[in-house]
Amino acid sequence: CSLQAGLAVLLKAERLFHSSYHSQAVHIRPVCRGSHWFAQLPYGGFTDASCLAVSWELRQTLTVVFDFFSSGQGKKDWSLFKMFSRTLTDTCPLASQSKVYVDISPKNKEKELLEVSPPPTSVHEAIVQGDKKTYAVYDLLSPSLFNTSRSLNVQLKWKRPQDSLEMPIPTLHAQRYVAGYGLQTGEICTLIYNTHPYRAFPVILLETVPWYLRLYVHTLTIITKGKENKPS
Repeated sequence: CSLQAGLAVLLKAERLFHSSYHSQAVHIRPVCRGSHWFAQLPYGGFTDASCLAVSWELRQTLTVVFDFFSSGQGKKDWSLFKMFSRTLTDTCPLASQSKVYVDISPKNKEKELLEVSPPPTSVHEAIVQGDKKTYAVYDLLSPSLFNTSRSLNVQLKWKRPQDSLEMPIPTLHAQRYVAGYGLQTGEICTLIYNTHPYRAFPVILLETVPWYLRLYVHTLTIITKGKENKPS
């Protein structure tokens, strides 16, 4: 359907490229089929040597971060139209599944007073990184979704002002900075934090390096809790 219908209607280049962060990716992995038993690896591939047939899975993703809170408005309210300057008007007839998920999980023990409109078609609960998450689900294939209106503009509003303007610290977060100067003493430092009280998580670190910067793998050092880990 390209940009004529479905979720791709929201992909307006002018809004995407002026966001705080955007990333496009293509993921390709082998998936075993036809064997009696196989073990799927977390990030693709399989361990069963007797796999009878292999299928290839292709997945395209687009990640965009909009930051309205620090843009001067000081509000955590948002909507699809405010982010993309467009709304959803129809589903793509070729899509077997087309859904919008909105994270409405409470950030503290007391439930925060927030509301999403229009009412979602369903509510989904899942465990993400050890925490229970609640999602409002909008199914674009549901016949009742576009009955009341010809367009879908999902909105999230807070019923009262927040007591604290501090955003919650995510379980996994990272920061990067440049130290030194030149090719001899210059270095790139990346700090990865896990704030979970007891659980460890697998992490894939993807560094985007400009073409004019030359990195030497033999100078790579990995330090965890003050001790150096030798990279393989």
